[in-house]
Amino acid sequence: MTLTRRCACITLSILLAAPAFAKKAPAISQNELAQITERGRLLYAYDQAAWHATDAVQATKPRKEEVGRYIARKTDTGWVVAFGHLNESHDTFLVAYIATQGKTLQEFSVEHLATPQQDTGFYLAAAKAIDLALKDFHGEKRPYNVAVLPALADQLYVYVIPAQTENGVYPLGGDARYLISSDGNTIVENRRLHNDILMFDTRSTNASKLQAGWHTHVLTDVPEDTDVFYVLTRRPSIPEYIGIRDKTIYVVKEDGTILIGK
Repeated sequence: MTLTRRCACITLSILLAAPAFAKKAPAISQNELAQITERGRLLYAYDQAAWHATDAVQATKPRKEEVGRYIARKTDTGWVVAFGHLNESHDTFLVAYIATQGKTLQEFSVEHLATPQQDTGFYLAAAKAIDLALKDFHGEKRPYNVAVLPALADQLYVYVIPAQTENGVYPLGGDARYLISSDGNTIVENRRLHNDILMFDTRSTNASKLQAGWHTHVLTDVPEDTDVFYVLTRRPSIPEYIGIRDKTIYVVKEDGTILIGK
């Protein structure tokens, strides 16, 4: 999905008065919007878990060869993040560290497995799915983060998202979502979410005055999972307006809820 040039500081009155964004019949149901919100929230939680679990593992000064890849998984008691790598034959994921969430997403306890745990289930499939997606993905020469979320029929979603590299600067776009078979071996669908990477810079002294952000979609007519992720990640926390080519306008609220024309 291509994005047009965005404005970092706008008022709601300007947005609502713009004739190009007159309210039209929605191209997507409220149930589908709720599903996008849920995936975006999970993606944000995954990112938070991976971030804080990585900090906790790095504090133990692990050997580099033990922690080649991290994979997070939500359980009934919180997030668990496995750190390890595929074996040479790519039929086992060797888990060297397990980081387990405490009371919050900022708290993780770490267990080092002196003898790596051999996983042939979820972590193996997820690691293979990540490698498959990264091999197919063509992005810019910059850091990217990856995330794996469950999809229907035991399939996997793999997201490839530009990583934030500067405090106060939030990248939007240049991302993709892959639907991959349950064994991690086959790409079922490759969905490019946005083409261009736009930067939202909040480092100016006027950041506290920001009321909303906006961008337009021209390739598809719906908000994307990473639009929700972007809003939940950005600070200060403000809504994001998304213009669609049929002149519908969506707003992603600060909690990730998506509304139409409001």
